[in-house]
Amino acid sequence: MKSILISGVGVAGPTIAFWLKQAGFEPTLVERTACLRIGGYVIDFWGLGYDIAERMGLIEEINRIGYHVKEMQVVDGVGRRRVGFGTNVFAELTGGRYVTLPRSELSRLLFEKSKACAEWIFDDEIIGLREDADGVLVRLKHAGERRFDLVIGADGLHSSVRQLAFGPSAQFEKHLGYMVAAFEVSGYRPREEDVYLMFGQPGRMVGRFTLHDDRTLFLFVFVAPDAGMPATLAQQKALLQKVYGHDGWECPKILAELARADTIYLDSVSQIRMQNWTQGRVALIGDAAFCVSLLAGQGSALAMISAYVMAGELALASGRYQEAFARYETLLRDYIGTKQVAAERFAGAFAPKTRAGLFFRNQVIRAFAFPGLAKLFIGRDIADKVDLPNYSWSALR
Repeated sequence: MKSILISGVGVAGPTIAFWLKQAGFEPTLVERTACLRIGGYVIDFWGLGYDIAERMGLIEEINRIGYHVKEMQVVDGVGRRRVGFGTNVFAELTGGRYVTLPRSELSRLLFEKSKACAEWIFDDEIIGLREDADGVLVRLKHAGERRFDLVIGADGLHSSVRQLAFGPSAQFEKHLGYMVAAFEVSGYRPREEDVYLMFGQPGRMVGRFTLHDDRTLFLFVFVAPDAGMPATLAQQKALLQKVYGHDGWECPKILAELARADTIYLDSVSQIRMQNWTQGRVALIGDAAFCVSLLAGQGSALAMISAYVMAGELALASGRYQEAFARYETLLRDYIGTKQVAAERFAGAFAPKTRAGLFFRNQVIRAFAFPGLAKLFIGRDIADKVDLPNYSWSALR
């Protein structure tokens, strides 16, 4: 058993391709877009995901292109600092192994590292799966039918592999009551280096973060009772104008920049909850299997962890996929469940729905100035309470 088709060229897909190749498998990746995605939002990267990136030889480059944020500030309607804390507390909780970087940049680094490890098919997608005793007959939208031993869905929250193999997304998606949007601009002023600024009203917040090369990222989180998505860029802009059009701080300037934006990242804040992440010869990893929600801050690291464990277990089982799939779920099920519970609790901290909630959130942020209190509030959520197996890859070839 050698040939494995992976759907999705984000974070989980290139990671599993790299490790599968180390173990002697022949991975193929398919991605429905014509090229790697750019833009989007920034992520905080630490823990076991950081460890896997280090094992892949990526940490020096990640730290070079990433950001070491000095402070997070909550401001009022005229830009006065209301509360904040130095982010050295996160460095202390993670032993200094903590960096912020654009998710698209992490994806690019993983692609560059793994591009020689696999066949890559861009601008195509899986539209049919038929399993038999010898493998999976996969129908691609443009390239026709091909046979593989296994199929792995690494195609995110809205996974097409999950829908084809397990059923409609509505069975598994749990909407957390918020939507998130992000876009970038060049030349925006004011500009504070390595400071994350956040302004909030009940049920909504907007954040500003300074990027390299005179770029600025804006992040919006707001209450949305359902997960319905505006279909066009114009409708997306209209939604943000409606939600933030009467707010203070820099919102009028930010919305003026929005009017000129060519692209916006917009998605629901949701989790994927499944009883099983594998079925027959098909398996799911990363957000496709267990999205914790993009407000949790650890989705990319969890994607890398699941990719690493899946590849390692397939290697240990010498391709006996039923055994490998069972071990994969046994190793990660409780760990991921804990992360999902923490993420659901954390989602409301971005945009509390009441003024009382905003006040309480600000008091918690104020407490972060004291490392002992910060550890009490978030230490358990930051900690990775699972042992990352060392699969000794070179010995498995």
